[in-house]
Amino acid sequence: MALEAIAALSGVSGMSSASGLAGASGLGPAAGLSGPSAAAAPGATSGTDFAGVLGQGFDAVQATQSRADSLAVQAATGTLTDPSQLTIAATQASLMTSLATTIESKAVQAFNQIMSMQA
Repeated sequence: MALEAIAALSGVSGMSSASGLAGASGLGPAAGLSGPSAAAAPGATSGTDFAGVLGQGFDAVQATQSRADSLAVQAATGTLTDPSQLTIAATQASLMTSLATTIESKAVQAFNQIMSMQA
């Protein structure tokens, strides 16, 4: 779902087909996050607020981590049929967590910079 969108935000490609998470709405170019239309119409709104987009992204991180945890339990109990699924899910969870941490860090830096301008 939002894996494709988070990949679009970070500039990473090739993740859209991973475990049925493709098709996120409101996180790609349609949300006005990138592309020439976003720069051409600064006053235009797409109907998706920043907090909503972040919430969807963090929900996707949670879902990916839950999937990796579920596959790890299956591997521990011996019911996992394809061990590569666990490896892929764990790697996706790790990358998405890293991206979420980076976004949070950059947001805090931007906030602090804006607050220091007001002083």
